[in-house]
Order: sequence, then structure tokens, then C-alpha cells
Amino acid sequence: MNIDEQVTYLSRGAVQVVSPEDLRKKLLRAEETGVPLRVKAGFDPTAPDLHLGHTVLIQKMKHFQDLGHQILFLIGDFTGRIGDPTGKSETRKPLSAEDVARNAETYKEQVFKILDPDKTQVVFNSSWLNELSSQDFIKLAAQLTVARMLEREDFKQRFVNEKPIGVHEFLYPLIQGYDSVALKADIELGGTDQLFNLLTGRDLQRVWGQDPQVVITMPLLEGLDGVNKMSKSLANYIGICENADDIYGKTMSMPDSLMFRYYELLSDLSPAEIDRLKAEMEAGRAHPKEVKQQLARELTARFHGQDAAQRAAANFDKVFKQHELPEDLPEITLPAGDQAVWLPRLLVDAGLVKGTGEARRMIGQQAVSVNGEKVAEVEATVAAAGEVLLKVGKRRFCRVIFT
Repeated sequence: MNIDEQVTYLSRGAVQVVSPEDLRKKLLRAEETGVPLRVKAGFDPTAPDLHLGHTVLIQKMKHFQDLGHQILFLIGDFTGRIGDPTGKSETRKPLSAEDVARNAETYKEQVFKILDPDKTQVVFNSSWLNELSSQDFIKLAAQLTVARMLEREDFKQRFVNEKPIGVHEFLYPLIQGYDSVALKADIELGGTDQLFNLLTGRDLQRVWGQDPQVVITMPLLEGLDGVNKMSKSLANYIGICENADDIYGKTMSMPDSLMFRYYELLSDLSPAEIDRLKAEMEAGRAHPKEVKQQLARELTARFHGQDAAQRAAANFDKVFKQHELPEDLPEITLPAGDQAVWLPRLLVDAGLVKGTGEARRMIGQQAVSVNGEKVAEVEATVAAAGEVLLKVGKRRFCRVIFT
């Protein structure tokens, strides 16, 4: 690509680029000098799993990587212990060092489902932030006024509503901005809700005598409900570590009105190809289900490979079209006994839920069946004998064999 084509390609899907001309200059400099740009995006390890909402940024990092630039995947193990106040109506509970470390390890594993590990530098901001002295933090805090901080909508609303704002929360955008100084970032990517923090990085780089980074903000991906931001807490997410059947099935469950949003932000198809798909569907030459199936296969293959995507598609048709059990139905063997087994614990042992709390919630929602019969009693038990077919939701199955 020539420089203009690169700017267009890298700006695809972005809400804002600050500024396109600066991006063009940096790309031109990289081409002339042969020195790749340093492209940064940060993720606080506040939960163990990444979902498709996170991959909007990671896909954009891959675009830079495909053009030969240096990717800096920043894990905020220091900032994660403060808690990003962006969009929050109250102070976040701090994570323990153990939680942060454990979640950070899972991030390292998950991100390489998309990025090339040989061309990605994983960095932890504790490695330089732990070295700052109290004098360094005072110098950092002097770069922004309280009045400027209160221009942020989230802080402003909390101040007006007389909700507490911790002084440490004011430090967050400064620390995120200082990460860009420490890494000498040329580009920083973030969600639209991160704009204040990203621009703070530009300001701090000027203070430290660096060329300000280009800021690229990406949209926040709506969850499967089509309304709220994708979030694990709202159960409207697709996790990138979920099994192939769940990724495929969840994608197929989204409203038709949402799928082209996912195509635009997540698909590797070109804008022209996406426009062609949309035109064919609107003209009645392609059924919405077929278009959604193509998206489901692409997303499933990204994290599990083409063979797994094809199997997931076949399983989906068996379960939902032909009302059969999936081909690769998981099985576990447990010891038989005279005592009945508590169903929530059995669901956990079968790997269908992560904890008994989730199991009880799913039973309460009448989303659990045993041998084809829905269960309504959250304290239900199952005889520990013979074979038992468990189903949670529409896509999770397991055959338990008691021996």
C-alpha cells in the first residue's frame, strides 16, 4: 500500500484519529527510515477472560502489525490495582496483586490467538511505574488541574451527585499517559471512552520532549443484546476462550440488525465485500441466516481453526435444525453412589458452569434440563447411577456416566 492507502486502511472503523495528518507523517517517516512505528494499546487485567469487545482494539493492532509495525501489548498490572474510573459512577474496588498477576497471565495466552507472538512485545507497566519516586509522582500530578479533571463527564457527575472521588482516581489518566512516555509510543489505540486518557498521553509526551502520539479511538462493541456495551457482567458477551460451539452459537443468536456492526468491527473482509453482502441481503439474494453463518464461521475459525468452525456449524444445525445431540458430545465419568448428587455441583463438575452460583442462577432461569426435562428447583439432586444427559442454555451439553 502507498501511504494514503495505509492511512485509509488503518483508519477503517475508527471513530476518531488525532490526527490523520500526524498519522500520515509518522507512516511516511517509518517508510523513509525503515524504523517501524511503536503502537501501544493497554489492557488492565481486571477479569481473567478477554471477549470480542476487547478484540476490536486487538484487530486494529493486527492491522498495524501486518504493515510491519511494532506492537506493544501493555498489561496494566500497576494501573489494574488502581482501577480505571472511566465511565464508573463510583470508586472501583482494588484488585489484589494475586488477582492481577493471575489475570495477566491469561491475557498473555489469549492475545496470541490474534497477534503474531514473534512480532508482539508484551509489556507490564509495573516495570517502570514501580521505579517512580514520590517526587516523580508529584511532578506527574502537577501536569493536570482539578478543574481539567472535573471536565470529564464521569467525574463531573459524581461530583454533582456528591459521590466520593478518590484522589488516586485522578492519578489514573496521568499514569496511563505516562505509559506512553515510558514506551515512547508513536500510536495509542483505545475505546471512545478512553479519549481523555489518550489525549493526556499526548500532553505528557510534549512535557517530556517527545513527539506526541497519534490517538486512534475505536467504537465500543455492543453485546449480543444489541443495546449495552459487551460485558461479562451483563452476560451479553462472546469470550475468545469459549469453545467453538459457543462462539458459533452465540454469534448465530445475535439480532440480524447487529451482525453488520460485527462485520465492520471484527471481520477481515474488506469494506467493499461487506457492502456487497449487505446489498445482496437487502435485495433478497442472500438470506440473513446465511450471512450470519458466514460471520459465525469466520469468528469461530479465528480462535479455533477452520475444521473446528465447520464442526461447530454442523453441530449447530443438528441441535437447532434437526433437534439432535451434537456429534462431539462431551462425556465425563463419575463414581456411582447411594447418595444423590446436588445438581449445581454436578453442573460445575461437568464443566457446564463456572460455579454453583451460576448453576443456581441458570436453574432459576429454567435454562437447565436433565435427560430432556427442565429443572425448576435450584436445590434439585440427581441420582448417582447410570447415564445422565445435562443441558445448560441452548448449546452446552454433557453426558455424565456414573460407574
